[in-house]
Amino acid sequence: MSSPHRPITGRIVIATHNSGKLVEMRELLAPYGVEAVSAGELGLGEPEETGDTFQANARIKAVAAAEAAQLPAFADDSGIVVHGLDGAPGIYSARWAGPTKDFAMAMAQIERLLQERGAVTADKRTAHFVSALCVAWPDGHVEEVEARVDGTLVWPPRGTAGFGYDPMFLPEGHDRTFGEMTSIEKHGLPPLGLGLSHRARAFVKLAEICLEQR
Repeated sequence: MSSPHRPITGRIVIATHNSGKLVEMRELLAPYGVEAVSAGELGLGEPEETGDTFQANARIKAVAAAEAAQLPAFADDSGIVVHGLDGAPGIYSARWAGPTKDFAMAMAQIERLLQERGAVTADKRTAHFVSALCVAWPDGHVEEVEARVDGTLVWPPRGTAGFGYDPMFLPEGHDRTFGEMTSIEKHGLPPLGLGLSHRARAFVKLAEICLEQR
């Protein structure tokens, strides 16, 4: 029999060194009265992401941070899955941007590969973002959820908000890219936002099982 879900209370480590993700996660956690400190602020190292799924990599990051900080730790592993590129870059989304996190270069690489395959119409440029969230406790307990948002890829990229591949991702049913949306529009939760992004959708699932509104 599976163990009951465990509530998140007090202080939690956000197991990321990505400033964009950190801002989004802090904004999502704020209404629940959970104090968030980042792995970077605690001087924690980044574990090697050796998993072959988003969920496995989220768990690696959360467990490593929980053990190092002796606090509950919250990790996200996310990326973009381009259908016309056989699912690439997928779990390697961050790595495509290189050590300098050059996402303009990564977006240009996706576009070049799509052009090489003749993917110039919207129906051949579909993609989805995935977010896998994991919360790990020092005693080994974990809670895991995953969600996605579907859309198409535009070129040239539009907007300077968000981070990563946001400027080229046009979510289904919308006429602006994630890069053109405010943070409230992209990942704000109801009643202020639509809970549109993959991370917001995963967070809603996590909140239902582990968080209580303050």
